[in-house]
Amino acid sequence: MINGSLPALITPFKNGLVDQDALKNLVDWHIDQGSDGFVPVGTTGESPTLSHEEHDLVVRTVVDHAAGRVPVIAGAGSNNTAETVRLVKAAKLTGADAALVVTPYYNKPTQLGLKTHFLAAADCGLDIVIYNIPGRSSVDMSVETMAELAEHKNIIGVKDATGDLSRVPKQRLACGEDFIQLSGEDATALGFNAHGGIGCISVTANMAPALSARMQEATLAGDFKTALKITDKLMPLHLATFQEPGLVSTKYGLSKLGLCSPEVRAPLVELSADAKSAMDAALRHADLIA
Repeated sequence: MINGSLPALITPFKNGLVDQDALKNLVDWHIDQGSDGFVPVGTTGESPTLSHEEHDLVVRTVVDHAAGRVPVIAGAGSNNTAETVRLVKAAKLTGADAALVVTPYYNKPTQLGLKTHFLAAADCGLDIVIYNIPGRSSVDMSVETMAELAEHKNIIGVKDATGDLSRVPKQRLACGEDFIQLSGEDATALGFNAHGGIGCISVTANMAPALSARMQEATLAGDFKTALKITDKLMPLHLATFQEPGLVSTKYGLSKLGLCSPEVRAPLVELSADAKSAMDAALRHADLIA
């Protein structure tokens, strides 16, 4: 079952290369901390700057090391339908449980174009989670289009990063109660679940997996009082993480925890001094560092 806290996993680097040892260690640590699954090689996993070979390597490493303990939803996003199909087929070969496919960015397809793109991905035979993030892709999949796509047996859910909480009940009504809805925005994840969501593909969970998992568990049990207390601990970290590019902040946070290098690839660069100070304060607020 895909639900709960699903870290949008970072890709650790060491001297310019993928650090497979650190990646495997992160998988074990997250499972020990209570994470409910992984989403490697999304934007937070630096997919735009990975080679095709590195992309496939990261997915294979995470799937193999997770070894069925939790589900793995492999990032398979591209604004090129043929490339998306290649990525989905590669994810299927590794044994991933599903693929996360973003709405094509920059070239701004119509709703018909979106349907064509996602049906091609779904016809590969692997479960597909739609990733709707209009703020970055500049295209917004309508509820009506999503409902049509949900009729395909392999299109099982959505990572919704619209920031519009009313989308959750609208999509629930249009796509059915079994259509999986996952938040793509940490700061509103509590409200997202209150509206009918069942989890979050989370950036913050990279650094605070136990708290993120407990927050998700509380919401799914209907204990919103506990979930709110945990959200209060995490909110400064949600906000500080996105003062500058979120994956850069996340790698900095993980480096403070001794779990990976802060190394990122250009055009991303090291956090500014102000952003580091904000991250340090947020990590302390969440009791993650002294």
